[in-house]
Amino acid sequence: MTRGLHIAFVGCLGLSLVGCNKPEKTKPLWEQVKVGDIAPSRHGKRSMAQMLKTINFGVHIFEIPAEKIDALDEVWHTLYTGPLRFNNYDAFRANSFAIGFGRVQMWNRIQNMLHTANGQKIVTVSLLLSDGEDNDLVVRGLNKEQTVFYTTVNGSKEAATVGPGVIALRMKAEKIRGSRDVCTLIAYPAFLVPAESAIPQLSARAKRREFLFPCAAFGLKMGPGDFVVLGPKKYVSTQTTLGGLFFGKAEESLFFSATERKPPEPKPAVRIFMLLCTKINY
Repeated sequence: MTRGLHIAFVGCLGLSLVGCNKPEKTKPLWEQVKVGDIAPSRHGKRSMAQMLKTINFGVHIFEIPAEKIDALDEVWHTLYTGPLRFNNYDAFRANSFAIGFGRVQMWNRIQNMLHTANGQKIVTVSLLLSDGEDNDLVVRGLNKEQTVFYTTVNGSKEAATVGPGVIALRMKAEKIRGSRDVCTLIAYPAFLVPAESAIPQLSARAKRREFLFPCAAFGLKMGPGDFVVLGPKKYVSTQTTLGGLFFGKAEESLFFSATERKPPEPKPAVRIFMLLCTKINY
């Protein structure tokens, strides 16, 4: 997949001083990423006017035991898919991505479903997305090079070599002109190498290493109080597929039983993302 195709997809659907002492080695960002560090990265310089035009989201991230993955069926049946648009719905599902749309009146009901499945909220992130600009929500770090298998928009099976770096959800929100408190959100998984450098050559090199996954892209119109739930269609135990890498975990998580009084147990887990639109500053 070429860089040109990546750009086309986005358009169609609408990240010293030398002394005597030996310096300490610092770990790369992708080796330091923890779920509590999840945050968006900004691209490029913005004017003050652009900084004031933001679309605010709250991202609530849950973990549930992988053995409870069937409990998500009730979540998907409760939510709506009508407002959602996809680059290719079959490819979205083939990569084990699932999504549903809801309104704020349904928020507590969906959270209760996740808690019933022994789910636990692990972090809440407040995002201020610059109007019309790409923003990356870091999902997990990759500390070494690896191969990721995925189904393309055309339905073929392909592999991409990525890492080290991070897997992120690239999000772009834009206010709909002439409509009050309505925006368009487009999002898709992406691999990137975080680079906050004033040297254009280094930033360009990091940009060239990006790899986008338009096969799992989605878009919709949203207003304050609207939300989407993004999660796995099924549990994938390996970390070599796009769905397994995005929603899975390399290590187990501790879970308490919702029905029995006993110590927490380590279990394989999957992550669920609830993205709530909270405010449009425009």
